[in-house]
Amino acid sequence: MRTRERDIFRKYLERRGLKLTTERQAVFDELFARHEHVEADEILVRLRGKGKKISRATIYRTLELLVDSGIVGRVRIGEIGYRYERLRAGEHHDHLICNECGRVIEFFEPRIESLQDDVCERYGFLPLSHSHQMRGICRQCRPRTSVVEAVASAERAKAGRRPHLVH
Repeated sequence: MRTRERDIFRKYLERRGLKLTTERQAVFDELFARHEHVEADEILVRLRGKGKKISRATIYRTLELLVDSGIVGRVRIGEIGYRYERLRAGEHHDHLICNECGRVIEFFEPRIESLQDDVCERYGFLPLSHSHQMRGICRQCRPRTSVVEAVASAERAKAGRRPHLVH
């Protein structure tokens, strides 16, 4: 599968007059070696830990190209920024995002998909894509988070401010 995505990315770059450089290949390989949502700085740390000399700007530019090519998805995590994930053809999922720790949980729920299809049919709407994200407090953070802190966390998320960890 990785070869297929690499070919898609290479062709995408070629159409824009760009090359699959060693640095872009390293970012691609690091992201596609994971089955999790990662931040750009995590990729930077991992690549530098492997002795790669790569700038933060190169990582961000490469991630943007990967997203634009359609093989990588991006999930907004409050003010923290984004987490990136490889997309798998034919596999759809939605996200639960913890306002406290920033954890992203993937889920697929056929009833939600069916309801969305019904709504589109009712309005004669042809959906091209969609994303569904629910924000809240994950199972691990709930015992450490009071109701007051949960409400404050929700308000911070609405305002787009960085979530904080409660210990």
